[in-house]
Amino acid sequence: MSMDIKQIQDLIKFVAKSGVNEVAIEEEDFKITIKTNQAPTYVTATVPASAPAPLPAATPAPAATAPEAPKPAAPKAEDTSNYVTIKSPMIGTFYRSPSPDKPVFVNVGDDISAGKVVCIIEAMKLFNEIESEVSGKIVKILVDDAQPVEYDQPLFLVEPK
Repeated sequence: MSMDIKQIQDLIKFVAKSGVNEVAIEEEDFKITIKTNQAPTYVTATVPASAPAPLPAATPAPAATAPEAPKPAAPKAEDTSNYVTIKSPMIGTFYRSPSPDKPVFVNVGDDISAGKVVCIIEAMKLFNEIESEVSGKIVKILVDDAQPVEYDQPLFLVEPK
């Protein structure tokens, strides 16, 4: 197993956000240990040597169930099956423009091509330009400007060309 710098950065961000104090991954030719200054949280996992180590996932505690009030009829959900989703490659803060006084990268209805910058995600004081991997038309922007985003969170819906 080997990790590229992007995977290591994502792992560092995940560890910092998860509250875990230390994560160690060791293979025959690869070893990485990530420690934080947080109070220790103990997570134990046994992984076969041939499988990559899974990242611990935070699971919310089940909420006490209260009788549900009838919900108003929700509007019919849009059919998004023919759209391509551009997802966040990292945890950070989503920005639609390079700075507050500059125009946004894309708007709904804009045609984009693969490689076009569609937004910026700030992570640990670094501003990362996020490029589209598809060509098409922006149908919907799913995140508000200056909002926090999670890894793999949908950011845009694109109607492919």
